[in-house]
Amino acid sequence: MPADYDYDLFTIGAGSGGVRASRVAAAHGAKVAVAEEYRVGGTCVIRGCVPKKMLVYGAHFAEDLEDARKFGWTLGECRFDWKALRDNVLADVDRLNGAYTDTLQNHGVEIFHERARITGEHEITLAGGRTVTARYILVATGATPHVPECPGSELGITSNEAFHLDDVPRRVLIAGGGYIANEFAGIFNQFGAHVTIVNRSDLILRQYDESLRDRLLKISVTKGIDFRFHAEFRGIEKTDDGALRVAMTGYDDIEVDCVLFATGRVPNTGGLGLESIGVELGDKGEVKVDRFSRTNRDHVYAVGDCTDRVQLTPVAIREGQAFADTVFGNNPTTVDYDAIPSAVFSHPPMAGVGMTEGEARNKLGTVKVYQSDFRPMKHVLAGRNERSLYKMICDGDNDRIVGLHMIGPEAPEIMQAAAIAVKAGLTKADFDATVALHPTMAEELVLMR
Repeated sequence: MPADYDYDLFTIGAGSGGVRASRVAAAHGAKVAVAEEYRVGGTCVIRGCVPKKMLVYGAHFAEDLEDARKFGWTLGECRFDWKALRDNVLADVDRLNGAYTDTLQNHGVEIFHERARITGEHEITLAGGRTVTARYILVATGATPHVPECPGSELGITSNEAFHLDDVPRRVLIAGGGYIANEFAGIFNQFGAHVTIVNRSDLILRQYDESLRDRLLKISVTKGIDFRFHAEFRGIEKTDDGALRVAMTGYDDIEVDCVLFATGRVPNTGGLGLESIGVELGDKGEVKVDRFSRTNRDHVYAVGDCTDRVQLTPVAIREGQAFADTVFGNNPTTVDYDAIPSAVFSHPPMAGVGMTEGEARNKLGTVKVYQSDFRPMKHVLAGRNERSLYKMICDGDNDRIVGLHMIGPEAPEIMQAAAIAVKAGLTKADFDATVALHPTMAEELVLMR
């Protein structure tokens, strides 16, 4: 690389995509620096999927401890301590922050713990006033929670603050119908809160198969979660006793102790100076990139949730790897976005890969649908009526599996292996020819009719 730049690569944002890109670029011999205004690790590690999954584990004990009696265990009085769980989770976040920092430093990446802004063609200015130059700039700033505009919206919180609450609120209103809303609904419900989900439409988790969405809704209602559909916020105000009174369209006012906004995430690109050098942005501030993660400016790239692609941590990691291999490894690499598995760690969890039944019918015309609707063995002995549903969507012309969708215990764990089959283009006959692993829930994948 020419010596007239301070760095070969300057990465703005040390989340999953930025860390992977910076580490791999450095391993290819580049001189790399990263600026991170908060903590190394990004949304997933610091305030997203990792700490949230730990809360999900904690929430599952509520039913597991109850079920344990049917399995012969004699238990004394059980008491849940939110502060103990919260502090243990945050301590592990500290550990992960340190691990990600060590990874960068061990590869010779210089870390600036401050905000950075693009102030020239190859120029970055740090919050402390220092200006540096880089041959390539990578934007990996992720996304940030969207908060709807309404009077009193500042009285609510987002998923960022949910991990730091002093106590589990007695009454929680969650705005939104996506994965964050349904995951935190399950968590708080199991911790003893009364949860109300408020959504503008009558759909939850619209990107998932309709059968699974309906099953989760029914189970959630059975567990005591309330839903208010076709409702929009009119305002939030604090009452004299410290509660929050929420007004919305179509329903009476409701008093709660916490309002959690889970109404989507928007690219975190404001104030980065991208417009000043002509980088093209979308209507929501997303950085527009080509298949090599390059913007309309040849020396500026972007990966992860700040772009107009898929907002998933493993995708950001692959984009970061592909960018570094392309630009610094002399190995042009793109990411294949077909058949990406995803999961919702609701209660119970959902997972899916490929096309839903509706998508397949619209795209392929003729489809074959196989499913298994069953009660897991553990639920049978525990006396729970909660049923799981596995669903396989096949191309009607050649029996190729184009979608797999599951709701039930450990569905995401099972889906990871099943997704390989969908990605590989296997057929229903390939599943039928596989001997069942008995007794498991996963065996239902090869027993569907």
